[in-house]
Amino acid sequence: MDPQQRLLLETSWEALEDAGIDPLSLKGTDVGVFSGVSSQGYGAGAGVVTPESEGFAGTGATPSVASGRVSYVFGFEGPAVTVDTACSSSLVAIHLAAQALRNGDCSMALAGGAMVMATPGNFVAFSRQRGLATDGRCKAFADGADGMGLAEGAGVVLLERLSVARERGHRVLAVLRGSAVNQDGASNGLTAPNGPSQQRVIRRALANADLSPSDVDVVEGHGTGTSLGDPIEAQALLATYGKGRDPQQPLWLGSLKSNIGHTQAAAGVGSVIKMVQALRHGVMPPTLHVQEPTTEVDWSAGAVELLTEARAWPRDARPRRAGVSSFGVSGTNAHLILEEVPEEPVSEEPVPEESGSSSVVPLVVSARGHAALSGQAARLAARVETAGEVSLAGVAGALVSGRALLDDRAVVVAGSAEDALAGLGALARGESGPDVVSGSVAGSGEPGGLVLVFPGQGSQWAGMGRELLDSSPVFAERVAECASGWMWCSPRALR
Repeated sequence: MDPQQRLLLETSWEALEDAGIDPLSLKGTDVGVFSGVSSQGYGAGAGVVTPESEGFAGTGATPSVASGRVSYVFGFEGPAVTVDTACSSSLVAIHLAAQALRNGDCSMALAGGAMVMATPGNFVAFSRQRGLATDGRCKAFADGADGMGLAEGAGVVLLERLSVARERGHRVLAVLRGSAVNQDGASNGLTAPNGPSQQRVIRRALANADLSPSDVDVVEGHGTGTSLGDPIEAQALLATYGKGRDPQQPLWLGSLKSNIGHTQAAAGVGSVIKMVQALRHGVMPPTLHVQEPTTEVDWSAGAVELLTEARAWPRDARPRRAGVSSFGVSGTNAHLILEEVPEEPVSEEPVPEESGSSSVVPLVVSARGHAALSGQAARLAARVETAGEVSLAGVAGALVSGRALLDDRAVVVAGSAEDALAGLGALARGESGPDVVSGSVAGSGEPGGLVLVFPGQGSQWAGMGRELLDSSPVFAERVAECASGWMWCSPRALR
């Protein structure tokens, strides 16, 4: 299987659990999957498939299956679409996912992209065009830009209509205010950027968001670090966001590619994640490797400045907003606008007080396989250890309500963070402990059966099982076995 498909499976699972959703609970629902990937030479014909695996190479290496495999594994029944517009693939996927949500094609969507270079083909092709930086670093919008550094990665975001997310109680990190996609058309070269087309896609995204250019604070640019593309993009931003703007409130410009390189089909979703994190932390992060802004651009033509150092991004009278650009070598351009989360509606219901710190809670850890269970315990222990003042009740609740409950499970009973670390540490090492119980779900490994429990405690239990004794010969026979000493049960509960 193409590793890009595997990465999309993993990141989709993590995106759902990060949102507090059990991925297994969505089987049969109208969740959509929109994946941006490009074929990278993996599979049949690439010399990496053994004869016994050739029957799997068709689906394993076909880009269209990337989104379909996610839907298949999770059991989603919404639209599954694989997008290949080269470097703008994952941003176009997010744009299409938002449209599907607005049209009612699905009520939830996973959107993003993946890039794994299984062969050196991209390096060879861009090297022939003299498009690679000599040191492998993307010097976005810098005078020293000499090409890009290619990279790999994967990212997935979970999208819902804001009202639906609120209704379901899901944590909202940012709002997709507007987006647009267009094409360069017949420009001066198939792979050459087209400035007027970039301006048009920005203006269409602003119109879609019902905003003016001055309503956006920062743009996460495509910014690959090439001497041709970066000046064209900067000039388009100056002509759209920079014109008529207060010089004291310039548009700030940066590029994630200066940090991690150009992840190609996954670049757009990486930029979205960067801007969401910037909104959450109130900081616009710097763009690296810029000694001087490119001299190929007249920066005085508009109020646009490079983020050569981190800047505070405090809340103001209006919502903070960021634009994100992604331009494909195929000529497909995408631009979207993110907005900070509006204030949560204030609930009139009283908030229940949290249990005291002395409460003992069960921490349920689950996985597939004992090795995976140990790994989960180790990760949870690291989280508890580094989280400072952690609410064990909150952790216990999240483990059973916002994560998948898989077949191999363990319970660590803890009354404090120290107890939790001791129990989780023992579980991670494969050791037993007085407050650790582990096992497998009946039917997942060892054979299991139905157990009827008649505890015989309290007057409300008197007479339990009496009618079954009279009406069910099978039940009566089993109880007779209990009475003969095969296992113990309370006769008081029965009679």
